[in-house]
Amino acid sequence: MFGKVLIANRGEISVRIARACREMGIESVAVYSDVDRGALHTLVADEAHHIGPTPATESYLNVERLIEVAKRSGAEAVHPGYGFLAESAPFARAVAEAGLVWIGPHPDAIVAMGSKVESRRIMAKAGVPITPGTGDPVDSPDAVLEFAAEHGFPVAVKASAGGGGKGFAVAHDKTQAEAAYSRASREGEAYFGDGSVYLEKYLPAPRHVEIQVFRDKHGNSVHLGERDCSVQRRHQKLVEECPSPALDPETRGAMGAAAVAAAEAVGYDSAGTVEFLLQKGEARGGAGEEFFFLEMNTRVQVEHPVTEEVTGIDIVQTGIRIAAGEPMPFSQEDVSWRGHAIEVRINAEDAGRDFAPSPGSVTAYEEPGGPGVRVDSSLRGPGPVPDSYDPLFAKLIVRGPDRRAALARLRRALAEFRVEGIATTLPFFEAILDDEVFVSGDYTTGFVAERMGALGIEAARPGGGEAADEETPREVEVEVNGRHFRVRVFGDGGEAAGRGAPPRRSGRTTRRAAGGEGAITAPMQGTIVRVLVEKGQEVAADEAVCLLEAMKMESEVRAQRAGRISEVLVEAGGSVRPGEPLVILE
Repeated sequence: MFGKVLIANRGEISVRIARACREMGIESVAVYSDVDRGALHTLVADEAHHIGPTPATESYLNVERLIEVAKRSGAEAVHPGYGFLAESAPFARAVAEAGLVWIGPHPDAIVAMGSKVESRRIMAKAGVPITPGTGDPVDSPDAVLEFAAEHGFPVAVKASAGGGGKGFAVAHDKTQAEAAYSRASREGEAYFGDGSVYLEKYLPAPRHVEIQVFRDKHGNSVHLGERDCSVQRRHQKLVEECPSPALDPETRGAMGAAAVAAAEAVGYDSAGTVEFLLQKGEARGGAGEEFFFLEMNTRVQVEHPVTEEVTGIDIVQTGIRIAAGEPMPFSQEDVSWRGHAIEVRINAEDAGRDFAPSPGSVTAYEEPGGPGVRVDSSLRGPGPVPDSYDPLFAKLIVRGPDRRAALARLRRALAEFRVEGIATTLPFFEAILDDEVFVSGDYTTGFVAERMGALGIEAARPGGGEAADEETPREVEVEVNGRHFRVRVFGDGGEAAGRGAPPRRSGRTTRRAAGGEGAITAPMQGTIVRVLVEKGQEVAADEAVCLLEAMKMESEVRAQRAGRISEVLVEAGGSVRPGEPLVILE
């Protein structure tokens, strides 16, 4: 077993890994950027090393620096957690070339599962169900019509290099074939530099169900059952349950076997998750269930705790043991499931404003407790949630003897969870506990889009909810001439202060105020990643014009109507505030 492990990550997953290491008698090494100096993960680990400035590209994504710190600290292995470099084959190879052990699957498995087209080919050969689709890219809208003639509408048109909902369009009938093909190809070229597209049968109302798998270096494979991750916004999960309210025993067994087959097909040798789309079985007249391979995540998942709570198996520790060359500490016959667990992601987002990022300083923080309640968090008390990284800062996990008891426990725990200073997703979770569709368990991936209006969630006020008292000071962080200061503000201090907004970049051209109904404006504070249109270009209604990033989350800003672009007011790399005009549409 390892004596020391470097954790190439931050936040709650870094805390989780450090705690697992301590229980195993392994020393842990944390890393941190400028903004994370003194963060909880640096205090929980046995030692912590500074790796660079706040931007992830200069710190948590700096491969050379991470390896240099690992070797200097005496670490024997590197655990990447999730996000950042967790699914980077080049990083995995660099770790091995440095004489260190990568706590994750071998690089070839990462590469194979990272390609949508290649992974579909591998899964089909292994007998894992995949949605009907084209094995190779198609070159014209006519291919959409030919595909629909065989498989029926709707048809999904996907950029070969796409992901996260980008380069994705749906043709519901033959009149939409050309538009769907053009949009997917255009966005694929704009976002990923690759305009090639392929086709799949579109599943209009699926559930998103995943299977936790392990495979060790001795060829032993095991699955730990499923997690239902269907409640999502912008293809990002919000709620996870184990077991799924939708699976019958027959489908659960078949899905588990398919996940193991997927792991064996690529010679997997770590912890991983095989994700599927599940729907009512059309081939059986609407009876039963069908599932199709979606992708494989070659790392530990954010939602792994719900499986731990129901199976009693420590997923993080098991992954470390496999990386150290130990055989699987349990067999499939040893795995059993008891009770029901639910995880909700506490993000720095305002659900009442379409989950707009809400970074800043948490001024009050109190976690719930009691039987069956677990919180994995990057905070121990008040502190910052930086705008430079993912909006997730805590996870609330509850367990009960059945789903009804787990929901009751979740309601109680949410009432005890106190977070002030920023807007969070807590009101969303409180609202869905009164929603009949969620409570019944009969939800799909369309839940948020379909039910959001009925939930009645109001936008948070500046400061995270409560109106600011003119006489009550609050602390916010600001940067002046490259130095960080914590200052006291009386009153609301404007939206930027209430949300801990970063200062605007200097050297930018001042932009005019919003230009009436023709202005397409920024829905939130963020950074322009890419401008997708140019002056004089004709755009269709709902076509993306800019890609905006806030807290590691990219969002498309779309035209509300068709028209011609008369002016482009932003460029890549520029920062914008909510309501600021981006382009003018004639």
